[in-house]
Amino acid sequence: MLRAYMALVALGIIWGSNFIFMKWATDLISPTQTVFLRVLFGFLPLALMAWRARVLTREQLRHLPHFAVMSVLATTFYYYGFVAGTARLPSSIAGLLSGSIPIFTFICAFLFLRQDRPTGQMAAGVFLGFIGIALSARPWEGADGVALAGVFWMLAGTLSLGVSFVYAQRFLSPLKLAPLALATWQTGLALLTLLILTDFDGMAAITTDSRALWGAVVGLGMLGTGGAFFCYYFIIERLGSVQASGTTYIAPVVAVIIGAVVGEEITTTVILALALILGGVVLIQTGKRRVAPASVQPSAEE
Repeated sequence: MLRAYMALVALGIIWGSNFIFMKWATDLISPTQTVFLRVLFGFLPLALMAWRARVLTREQLRHLPHFAVMSVLATTFYYYGFVAGTARLPSSIAGLLSGSIPIFTFICAFLFLRQDRPTGQMAAGVFLGFIGIALSARPWEGADGVALAGVFWMLAGTLSLGVSFVYAQRFLSPLKLAPLALATWQTGLALLTLLILTDFDGMAAITTDSRALWGAVVGLGMLGTGGAFFCYYFIIERLGSVQASGTTYIAPVVAVIIGAVVGEEITTTVILALALILGGVVLIQTGKRRVAPASVQPSAEE
């Protein structure tokens, strides 16, 4: 159990540190090139683990259209939104905005799945989260404030990931595929897409800065993508999906701390925005309607 909690903390640190690696990379190469490197070096360890676990089969090829959709929603566009946003924002602001992922996931699930009617507490959580997002953007500062284009790209990536959760629950969960197989398929297809879309001209510039190069290859790719998937599956297996969501609270805090360490200005407004976003997530995740004991069915985790 201790190893599972250590993995949870490690995953939060890995995801929280991704934003400074994105920042370093996009100072030298384009967002698309950065995403390509991340997906390439994230796919390699995933493919190796999938091959060793023998979770990929020919029968899965019939689900290729679903894998393709997931590759766009949960990899290509999601990663691009975060990289393009981080390129325009301080890494600390980008990181705290990533904490809104559960908020947009909840909104997408409500709009498209209609499974749970939101409670007053959940509605309050969404409201608090959006106040936190507004404080992060600081639109009242105008051109001297945070780049709104960066905020919009971050929110676009977050929304894309939220839609991917809904799509996966609707079309892929019934297939009972191994999560590692799905991750490998969607990352592999994303890599093929990026091979077509990426302009590689000038990409060698990242080799002039070893910090940016290793940050993209190891930090974003091997650890931030391949290693993160491995940790996430391990945590879900040992602790369940609810406790695995604890990384949602760790990653934004880590991003803000790293931003402070590298010299970014961390104001009271930033801290308040972080508290509001995470507070909104807590209200949403703890605000579901309680089911009467007589109607509760045993879950797979039990």
